[in-house]
Amino acid sequence: MTRPLKKPFKSDSQTALPKKKVRLLSGGNPQIAKEDGDGPVQEFIAAMPGWKSDLGRRLDGLIVSNAPNVHKAVRWNSPFYGVEGQGWIVSFHVLTRYVKLNFFSGALLRPVPPGAGKDKNARWIDVYEKDELDEAQIADWVKQAAAIPGWKP
Repeated sequence: MTRPLKKPFKSDSQTALPKKKVRLLSGGNPQIAKEDGDGPVQEFIAAMPGWKSDLGRRLDGLIVSNAPNVHKAVRWNSPFYGVEGQGWIVSFHVLTRYVKLNFFSGALLRPVPPGAGKDKNARWIDVYEKDELDEAQIADWVKQAAAIPGWKP
């Protein structure tokens, strides 16, 4: 008896994004269900309002090209990027006037990203529409973050 062949795995790049309207939460943050893979992250980025969508594509590209074998997911209505065995290293979140790029172990990065709060390890930068994105600095931070332990919930 021959076993039926399993359906071929559809890679993230082959997965079509749904054509549904995404609900925007407070500040314009897209509400995307918790899910692993590039597809949900691309759905999130496509739903980011206005100039933020282009910024999301740029950030996604910088992260992917500077963190080898990065794993993507949507968690808590934000794209998360992690490294196998090390945890989550970076995420971003849409707010009314800016996008927050958060490094979970940012206190260990050099130079340390400027944003700080209650979590002694996390550091971030807020990117506003008129800001010039320092892609070289972000790439360097992503490389550093990919080489150190991240956040494991």
